Amino acid sequence: MKTFKFILLALVFVSCGTMVNYDYEKSTDFAKYKTYNYFDDMKTGLSQLDTKRLMRAIDANLATMGLTRSDNPDFFIDIQSQDIMNRNNSNVGVGVGGTGRNVGGGVSVGIPLGGNQYTREIVIDFVDKSENEKLFWQAVSESKYRQNATPEQRQEYFNALADKIFEKYPPKQ
Repeated sequence: MKTFKFILLALVFVSCGTMVNYDYEKSTDFAKYKTYNYFDDMKTGLSQLDTKRLMRAIDANLATMGLTRSDNPDFFIDIQSQDIMNRNNSNVGVGVGGTGRNVGGGVSVGIPLGGNQYTREIVIDFVDKSENEKLFWQAVSESKYRQNATPEQRQEYFNALADKIFEKYPPKQ
């Protein structure tokens, strides 16, 4: 029962509004890419622990596709991210209107419900270094997250995010 609650919480945590946009070089032969590695000098914008969690999730997804991590890879992966705080703003509107001889006016005030919402944008680039660092595939995700999540919740977040990101890799050409 405890596992069921944890899975349900993870699904609610991750499924709320994850958007992923994809782009790729149309002339790319994705079948030629069998091995990968990460750039050594990546500045992910994540903590070291979250970077490791995301890399584990990516590795698991790519392994299911038959790709292997290698010291002499066919392509490199670059990860970048940023946290975005979406603030709720109050709105004030003033209106005047009328019909015939009647004139009326009104004032409305918008009251924000809830607090500030945090979203995380993560960009994953696949780069072929042998072709002059040619970017051949990119995924940009934006999803809500909780800053005070437990390590287990964070790993579930990254696992589900990687699953969503790699749903459409390789692209159908």
